[in-house]
Amino acid sequence: MTDLSGVRLSVLDTVPVWRGSSATQSLRNSTDLARRVERLGYTRYWVAEHHNTPCLATSVPPVLIAQIASATSTIRVGSGGVLLPNHAPLTVAEQFGTLEAFHPGRIDLGIGRASGTDPAAAHLLRRGLPSAEEDFPGQLGELLGYLAPGEPSSDVRAVPRPETRPPVYLLGTSTSSARFAGALGLPYAYAHQINPAGTVAALQAYRNAFEPSAWLDHPYTIVAPTVIAADSDERARWLARGYAVGRLLLRTEDRFTLFPTAEEAERHSLTPSGERFVREHLDPQIIGGPGTVRDRLTELVKHSGADELMALTMVSDHEARVRSYELLAELARS
Repeated sequence: MTDLSGVRLSVLDTVPVWRGSSATQSLRNSTDLARRVERLGYTRYWVAEHHNTPCLATSVPPVLIAQIASATSTIRVGSGGVLLPNHAPLTVAEQFGTLEAFHPGRIDLGIGRASGTDPAAAHLLRRGLPSAEEDFPGQLGELLGYLAPGEPSSDVRAVPRPETRPPVYLLGTSTSSARFAGALGLPYAYAHQINPAGTVAALQAYRNAFEPSAWLDHPYTIVAPTVIAADSDERARWLARGYAVGRLLLRTEDRFTLFPTAEEAERHSLTPSGERFVREHLDPQIIGGPGTVRDRLTELVKHSGADELMALTMVSDHEARVRSYELLAELARS
């Protein structure tokens, strides 16, 4: 059986906002969580990008990264990811160059090609920018040019240009994004929480396409599943239900709703199709007591060959969320 002790552990945070709470509290909880997982030995803490989505308070990753990096001292902090079609590459390079100057050797730049929002908000974000996903390779090439090691060749330079450069990771959910990352010689982070069925094929495609580069001399992969660990399988499934029911409500009732707490989700009556949605959303992820989580993670690492696991834990109770990361850290050490 594959040993988890050699796999790095990290955190992915979408800063979920729960009913009865607020975005302000969720942001404060994220800062607290970052401090606590740092003490547990986690490798990195990444924040996502979403817009026009009140249940996810992650619209400005660079600001969140600055706050979390200032509140911690050793853990790497980065984006999971900056959605490049929403931004001018020069702006991103300058933002992350500034972050790296303040926190040398601790900043990661994860890049994605999705919008992270609805078409109306995407249109407003992208006014004056090149045509979204269609020009993603060109945008990424421009960004890498600003951040590449050595002297820049362009007449336009990203300022500041710190002594160390933040490493660039490509994020994705498909074999096409995996092959693109491999061909560029970039590390690749796969969103298992979004498309669990494609994880193994994507990571294999990445390794097959990988070419050494100035950024990386050998393949490096991160897999990001939803992980909810508790003292028992039943407790973990109960904690997870709030997020799953919330995803359903966003699709079927109110796209501006907040996530229901676990207590509210337990009281919420679902149709058979709704229950099927919840089950299909939770079953492929890593949810359960310590034994179940260990077995599921071991299986995921064995089949994917991931170098690093980045856990997304969507739990309304902050202390239960922290406890999940504590249990995960204990499993990796055992």
